[in-house]
Amino acid sequence: MITLRNNNKIAAVIPFFNERSTINQIVQSTLNHVNTVVAIDDGSTDNSSENINLLENVILLKNDTNQGKGFALRRGLNYAVEKGFDKVITLDADLQHNPDEIPLLYSKLDEYPIVVGNRLKNLKGMPLHRRMSNKLTSYLLTIKTGQKILDSQSGFRAYRADVIKNVITTNNGYEAESEILINASRKGYRIGFADISTIYGNEMSKMNSVTSTIGFIKLLFS
Repeated sequence: MITLRNNNKIAAVIPFFNERSTINQIVQSTLNHVNTVVAIDDGSTDNSSENINLLENVILLKNDTNQGKGFALRRGLNYAVEKGFDKVITLDADLQHNPDEIPLLYSKLDEYPIVVGNRLKNLKGMPLHRRMSNKLTSYLLTIKTGQKILDSQSGFRAYRADVIKNVITTNNGYEAESEILINASRKGYRIGFADISTIYGNEMSKMNSVTSTIGFIKLLFS
């Protein structure tokens, strides 16, 4: 199952905030496909960290207060690079990403320095407002980056270490993931996509739509 990682050091970065019911499951499943999980507790108040604190091959980083997904993601990515990992996978902690699909992304890193999981190939199960939002932001980022962006809002991604070193983000919110694509394009990195499952359950999104929209608009005009 983990033959893809034999000749490389691969880390998975998983930021989370109040995911006590899911964090253990996502971390355990992810460990089947990577060497190490770097989990970033972004100021959780539900003791989420207790469920993974003693797991083998898990590095737990904790923010004293909630700083935002972009901040937590940046901290985890930088840590992975500093520790010498060659490839880094990012995924969410709420079970909307299937860790068993990590090889789909990883296998394309030989061709693309960034690979994004594309959920828009199969829209079944994705709420209508998320479809509309994603299609619009993907279209706008396609114009902004000059590359075809299929799923701008997917946090299920694979990166080569050199991309992380050269693509610096400043946003602390959800718009940081769009900022990564913009900055990568400016640096000349090609962005690839891999079709993944569209998984939505009863979880409540932690994204503040107003704040995220304002942040995204600022990005477009930066």
